[in-house]
Amino acid sequence: MRKKQAQILVVDDQEEILFSAKMILKKHFETIFTTNSPKKIISILSENEINVVLLDMNYRIGFEDGREGIHWLKEIKTLSPNTIVILMTAFGKIETAVEGIKIGAFDYVLKPWHNEKLLEIIDKAVAESRKNTKKTTTFEEDKNEKRYFVGTSAKIKQAYAIAEKVARTDANVLILGENGTGKYVFAEYIHQHSERKNQPFVHVDLGSLSDNLFESELFGYAKGAFTDAKIDTAGRFENASNGTIFLDEIGNIPLHLQAKLLHVLQTKTVTRLGESKPRPLNVRVIAATNSDIKTEVKNKTFREDLLYRINTMEINLPSLRERKDDIVPMANFILEQVAQKYNQENWHFEDNVAQYLEKYPWKGNVREMENKIERALILAENNTISVLDLDILDFEEIQENDENPLSEMEKGAIEKALFKHNGNISKTADELGLSRAALYRRIEKYDLKN
Repeated sequence: MRKKQAQILVVDDQEEILFSAKMILKKHFETIFTTNSPKKIISILSENEINVVLLDMNYRIGFEDGREGIHWLKEIKTLSPNTIVILMTAFGKIETAVEGIKIGAFDYVLKPWHNEKLLEIIDKAVAESRKNTKKTTTFEEDKNEKRYFVGTSAKIKQAYAIAEKVARTDANVLILGENGTGKYVFAEYIHQHSERKNQPFVHVDLGSLSDNLFESELFGYAKGAFTDAKIDTAGRFENASNGTIFLDEIGNIPLHLQAKLLHVLQTKTVTRLGESKPRPLNVRVIAATNSDIKTEVKNKTFREDLLYRINTMEINLPSLRERKDDIVPMANFILEQVAQKYNQENWHFEDNVAQYLEKYPWKGNVREMENKIERALILAENNTISVLDLDILDFEEIQENDENPLSEMEKGAIEKALFKHNGNISKTADELGLSRAALYRRIEKYDLKN
């Protein structure tokens, strides 16, 4: 009989149990580890890829409540999430084993066990372990192959169509759009679809750079150029060599520094602070701003020649208000991405969420949606996100009439908050963003008095 490729760890303080388990399991599985001390679990897991742990729930004489087993179950799931844990317990302690299953154990076996039953459970656990490993590997591959949400609105499809065309060239690109419309993601998309995709993509938030750091950060410096210049240091432009540099919030650069940036772009060279010899550059430039850059040119706060240098191709990203048909599909896409980030699955919105997603103004655009969905996923229960979890109801804008479709939602929110704060009016009002008087009016309206 061919042994299965699997590594099993058996943990029990009774040597006869360890011996018996090893004799049975080694006939069917490649590698069997045993230990009589749960304190050795961590080192064994650290040094080996254990598929399944067969874990006894009690280790000290006089302590038969299974709490040690629960403790070590949690430790294993934290240290090695893909490892499957099967609990071993005596007949009278099944309740604790069931508690263990609720917090992550795969199954339990009763001692003394039936050999066939033990092998059947471990067989299933090994299969589950392999499934988990496959999911993790696929997830890692997905992280390397980043997915982008495009949508169906005419404006965003046009923007991506232009991006794909310009990506095949080395033309400089200027991305325009409100805060949170996804300018960084769009710049990254252009880079990933260009011939430079295997070279660096360097992001520079120009809005966060003070005047005195501008040159040293972007152009680099030589040792001794200023007090803290201890070694020769390359700037962001050199770090982006052969790749792409993304100059975010370019509209925030003071006028006197714009000339320095223009010189670098015109000459395709960079000179470090403290040096006189220019270094050649091979860098693709993508810039972005949320300001009205052409008005700034008219007002003489942004150089016209610099604008011409950075906007060989200009692309406008629409706000979410301009692409309402994309709001719900985008929310579902973001939810899937956030769930992957936290290694979770099968999250969804309640059925009525879509209508409120579309009504919400989304002044912070995609970034605001990402923040609200991530926060909701962390706080929500049962893998289901409600309107209340998303915090997209503006109570002050809900009209005072019973025919309003939001009335039931408002009533439910107030009931939930009152229950949460044990009827405390001040805390409830603070959470809902209402004055005490406004909350009292709603309590009267919905007859929520005790």
